Amino acid sequence: MGKLEEAQEILKSLGLPPAQYNELAAYTLLALCQIKPEDSWSEASSPSLKVTKGLMAFVAQVYNKEYAPNTRETFRRQVLHQFVQARIVDYNPDNPNLPVNSPNAHYALSSAILPVIRSFGSDNWEKTLQSFISEAGELSKRYIKEREQYLIPVKLSNGKEYHLSAGAHNEVQAAIIKEFCPRFAKEGIIVYLGDTADKDLHKDIDLLTKLSIPINQHGKLPDVVIYDPVKNWLFLIEAVTSHGPVSPKRMIELEDFLKDCKVGKVYVSAFPDFKEFKRHTNDIAWETEVWIVEAPDHMIHFNGDKFLGPR
Repeated sequence: MGKLEEAQEILKSLGLPPAQYNELAAYTLLALCQIKPEDSWSEASSPSLKVTKGLMAFVAQVYNKEYAPNTRETFRRQVLHQFVQARIVDYNPDNPNLPVNSPNAHYALSSAILPVIRSFGSDNWEKTLQSFISEAGELSKRYIKEREQYLIPVKLSNGKEYHLSAGAHNEVQAAIIKEFCPRFAKEGIIVYLGDTADKDLHKDIDLLTKLSIPINQHGKLPDVVIYDPVKNWLFLIEAVTSHGPVSPKRMIELEDFLKDCKVGKVYVSAFPDFKEFKRHTNDIAWETEVWIVEAPDHMIHFNGDKFLGPR
């Protein structure tokens, strides 16, 4: 292996997630160790380095890998922050009291990791590696544990329980199930529920088929689809955080996609709060509904000659 591949192998062995043993991370480790292509890992050192004039400059000069100046934040946010969490790197070891945005911010290998890196390729590698991991833990496992801890539980009316990944978008989706349904779709059945990490978290294939909704193109559906068999209504709900509401364009797309579905369609844009709602008011289609999580008892109807219901 070349030095880049060896650096990736070291980071992977230390238990970092895949995003932290990619090429960028490997070059970062090489710079932190000051390892050149012809060097042995036993020669690794741990000088304190700034990002641009230290890390990026070393990579450019030694490995002829040029990164744009604005890549500095990518090094910090996608590699160095995680290296600090994994106890591979110390942040501002020469002056821990530096302010967060100080131009003198710097990074250096921790005293605990240096002997581990120096042992790579030697008979002591496995022993020193396992000793470090037992003390510091594997970052990938810690991330998985944290992710599980912050999952959002959602229980459907049929008793099934799902766990949405954490985030503002999924918080709105969870609120749709927990707050919107009991108020406006009490008899509703969840036909489809997506997730930012799993687009097909829940889909009722039998009901999709019965309603003549194409099951091989469910990626075109909005975030939450609810069928009310009593009223014979289909609620098509977009959870609006980063993505937009039910706009005229989106409404036409859905109408075309659901042309064979003959039940009444109710289009709803769900917002976490009024602040987010105000950002999108110009994009919301007429003859649709707006529901806001922070005011769950109320619905805003955009024009038309009647309130909640299909057109």
